[in-house]
Amino acid sequence: MANHSPLRRTLTRTVGYPLEALAVRTLFRLLGWLPADTASDLGGWVGRTLGPRLGGNSTVLRNLRRALPGLDAAAHRRLARDCWDNLGRTLAEYPHLKTIRAEWGQRVELSGTEHILGLETDGMPGVILTGHFANWELVAMTVHKCGLRMTAIYRAPNNPSVDKLLAEARGDLGTDLVPKGRTSAKGILATMRARGILGILADQKLNEGIAVPFMGHDAMTGTIAGDVVVRHGAVVVPVKVTRQPGGARFRIQAFPPLDLPALTGDRPADIRAVTVAVNELLEKWVRESPSQWLWTHRRWPD
Repeated sequence: MANHSPLRRTLTRTVGYPLEALAVRTLFRLLGWLPADTASDLGGWVGRTLGPRLGGNSTVLRNLRRALPGLDAAAHRRLARDCWDNLGRTLAEYPHLKTIRAEWGQRVELSGTEHILGLETDGMPGVILTGHFANWELVAMTVHKCGLRMTAIYRAPNNPSVDKLLAEARGDLGTDLVPKGRTSAKGILATMRARGILGILADQKLNEGIAVPFMGHDAMTGTIAGDVVVRHGAVVVPVKVTRQPGGARFRIQAFPPLDLPALTGDRPADIRAVTVAVNELLEKWVRESPSQWLWTHRRWPD
């Protein structure tokens, strides 16, 4: 079996990736011909119709049972359908991100911009903290609408051509995207030294992180927010996206800087304390809007 691994990898790169990119490009083109709200509604229908039939639905239901044990099986199934609906909408909205930006005032109810703008004037490096809620791509757009630049750490798709298609869909938002990996540490350090703004999606499992409670269970959690707070004095501004009725329409809330524990000088303990505070906030958001969070991720050990 191992002897076939190099061949399989080569076929994936030379055949699989181009076919996958062609499929994504074709899908984006077809969805782009539709009005934004229609594309969003269609994506939601496809998601809630097909999602529960996919193998990944077992992960969604397992996560829901673990995180929300007080709900019965029927409620878990409803939330799973809602999760797939939101994911389908989010994917179908990629070809319309530029439309959403152009029609921002009609599609987005935004509050708390003063907290984002404060990151430019307080003289300290900043963090925009968010998670995979509703259409999380709109967080970078929000910072751009505030006239600020941001460096965002993200997990690049395995397929470089798909990564390029997603970048084209996002357009120029004044955001420097840094893939997770060897180069991300340099990007983070450069941003902090320049007293810039770092965007973090902090709700996914990171095996290199630390075990911190999340939704009642320990979960391996990245410590980027804790690191930059403890090492660089960064100010953390949470931003949450909530989907609204009517298609591609949203409420975006920027909150006051996160109230963090006082630093003690014990760096590992301080980083852990900040990470705990981050998870507590994200847990609060999940409980407020469980249908709009990305439950497809394997957040906890099986």
